[in-house]
Amino acid sequence: MSVALHEGELCCLLGANGAGKSTLLRTLAAFQPALSGELLIDNRRLNDISPRELSTMVGVVLTERIRMAGITVRDMVAMGRSPYTNFWGRLTAEDDAIVEEAIHQVGIVELTHRQISTLSDGERQKVMVAKALAQGTPIILLDEPTAFLDFPSKVELMMLLSRLAHEMGKSIFLSTHDLDLALQTSDRLWLMGKNMPLAVGTPQELATSGELSSYFPSPHLTFDAASMRFNIEL
Repeated sequence: MSVALHEGELCCLLGANGAGKSTLLRTLAAFQPALSGELLIDNRRLNDISPRELSTMVGVVLTERIRMAGITVRDMVAMGRSPYTNFWGRLTAEDDAIVEEAIHQVGIVELTHRQISTLSDGERQKVMVAKALAQGTPIILLDEPTAFLDFPSKVELMMLLSRLAHEMGKSIFLSTHDLDLALQTSDRLWLMGKNMPLAVGTPQELATSGELSSYFPSPHLTFDAASMRFNIEL
């Protein structure tokens, strides 16, 4: 595969279970070495970038539920400033301003002093997005961020990520199984299939080429290119 993430775009990684999405995402996040080839960030080899510097370039939001007692929303968002703080982890006035701005951007001001343990799944996921924003990285990777959310919360989160990509110029890349939602909100898709090459393009391009249909084969599932939706055949 030879593919690139672009500034100011929301890009979704789609594919069936076992296609290799988690492996690819872990590789992009430098959680595991590449099986082959090279990964470049701003034309620099990933292997040449120190972990500390990488933490100022790539933010990661995982799918696991956070279970931390006695920590507030603001404290969690402030952890995003860790790559920039001193040995004692003290925040400067500039750090405080960045944390407040991240909380405002994500729209969780009213949650600032709430305990993380009291939040809903949707609220908690927004907090982690705010933490990634506070980290100040140009790239944000998310592993199935809508996995535990109800449908309205899924839509709200995807619209938030789209807005952050477009308004703040972030490169936002996420894996998801919410096909219809990804088709309606993403700027670009990466399609992975077992024993199939990586297909990349806008939702409209992949719909027109027929690749969206071929990467999700099922006798009970059809893709309607006109409405950009998958339909269940009973």
